[in-house]
Amino acid sequence: MKTDIEIAHECEMEKIKKVAKKLSIPKKYLIPYGRYMAKVDGHLMKELEEKEDGHLILVTSTNPTPFGEGKTTMAIGIHDAFCEMGISSVAVLREPSLGPVFGLKGGATGGGYAQVMPMEQINLHFTGDMHALTSANNLLCAAIDNHIMQGNELKIDSATIQVPRALDMNDRALRDITIAQGKKDGVERKDHFVITVATELMAILCLSKDLKDLKRRIGNILMAYDEDGKPLYVRDLHCEGAMAVLLKEAIHPNLVQTLEHHPVLVHGGPFANIAHGCNSLIATKMGLKLADYVVTEAGFGSDLGATKFLDIKSRIGGLSPSCIVLNTTIRSLKYNAGITKEEVEKPNLEALKKGIVNLDAHLDLLSHYTSSIVVCINHFIKDTEEEINYVKKYVEDRGFSCEVSTSFEEGGKGSQALAQKIIESCHKQPLKTIYNIEDSIENKIETLVTNLLHSKVTYTDEALENIRFIEKHHLDHYPICIAKTPYSLTDQAKKLGYPKGETVTVKLVKVQTGAGFIVVYMGNIMTMPGLPKKPNLLSIDLDDQDEIVGLF
Repeated sequence: MKTDIEIAHECEMEKIKKVAKKLSIPKKYLIPYGRYMAKVDGHLMKELEEKEDGHLILVTSTNPTPFGEGKTTMAIGIHDAFCEMGISSVAVLREPSLGPVFGLKGGATGGGYAQVMPMEQINLHFTGDMHALTSANNLLCAAIDNHIMQGNELKIDSATIQVPRALDMNDRALRDITIAQGKKDGVERKDHFVITVATELMAILCLSKDLKDLKRRIGNILMAYDEDGKPLYVRDLHCEGAMAVLLKEAIHPNLVQTLEHHPVLVHGGPFANIAHGCNSLIATKMGLKLADYVVTEAGFGSDLGATKFLDIKSRIGGLSPSCIVLNTTIRSLKYNAGITKEEVEKPNLEALKKGIVNLDAHLDLLSHYTSSIVVCINHFIKDTEEEINYVKKYVEDRGFSCEVSTSFEEGGKGSQALAQKIIESCHKQPLKTIYNIEDSIENKIETLVTNLLHSKVTYTDEALENIRFIEKHHLDHYPICIAKTPYSLTDQAKKLGYPKGETVTVKLVKVQTGAGFIVVYMGNIMTMPGLPKKPNLLSIDLDDQDEIVGLF
């Protein structure tokens, strides 16, 4: 079988100006980054204000296995299918982080014949958005420590600083550090790094309406408390303007293309196990004005990415998906029966029957928000007809549409039957919400955990202290962003299938007043991942460009 890069090299790219014409983007709003990439000036939205929104299609997934199940591939395949059927469509996706690219996961531009190009640039430095975010975040960190050293007029309590330094790379050695160890270097204190895609600033970029709103949200970041316990915000330090200037280009969505030359907006990239896991609001809303159908995805399974799309992004942006596509694979369902990674590709109908409860779990979860759900089986070569037919009948017996996609092998052609079922299932309707935004923090957490994860909740003393502190300062009127393992509905990665009656432990609660949500940490969640034993590119000859790119 050909590798992704071999497939990509079969396809010549179209000039980005030609791709932009397919969405009727005026030349004055196109900011080229070479021949095949561009940014689309956000001011375009003013011209599109009166245009009716298209249908929003959200692609999510059952719980992924450690080797991924192709959710991005499916989103690209569905978009290609729409376009090949003569239907106006655009895909809006997240930008890859360099951490996973060089770590275990690799790139994030789809696979097979459902890919986004130019994959090398998108997976690496792209248009510089990640670097701009890293710089802006670390400018704030530098300003905070400099303020303390230069007299500390704001009386910042250094033990309460909320903004960690960032790096867009997996580096576990930076999880816990000590800074300013020299007498002339400032006030010594404990600190830590997070990966750039886990920063509040990344979430802010993805939830801002425009540059003005971005600056406002940056100013609202809770950066620390003073010595009397009063909240201090970035606006108190007067550096939100400088940070916004660093992000003045990053705020504009990026335009690229699929292998079939169909337009894709790729913008923003928060992790879904740590952050809210969705591409930027401005790219999504731009897509809704430019096309009749917008295909987007949310990270990991529906218990993480989809719930955050619906509870956070949709609330803030006034979005309501017309249809949710629940992606699954035969191998992931068998894996959820406890089958080893080495055994999942072997035919095993009994394991499938046991593991299909994970599909039940996600159908039950999504049904709290909408009835417009289509199940997509992402086809793998070793799937048997018996296994596929079993899943299709199981889903249809539950009253949902189900279709197989072969986009990995056939591109847009492989998802046309799926695309037709999506069109038939699309209904513009108000989004159901599962909790009231004004409910208490504990009530919101318990509503989510009880109804969606079918578990009970317990809190550490530190988490309860966090909650009381947030409530004391009247900062509890935000939606909840759960941070936990993506591999299970619980906070324990090995609890597979459809676990019920488990107990999840809330270890830490942090409010992100700039982004506008409360992060609830469950289980062992790392905000700075580490590299695996054999990272991507570790032993590659850097003179061999084809070999380097081929690993993506």
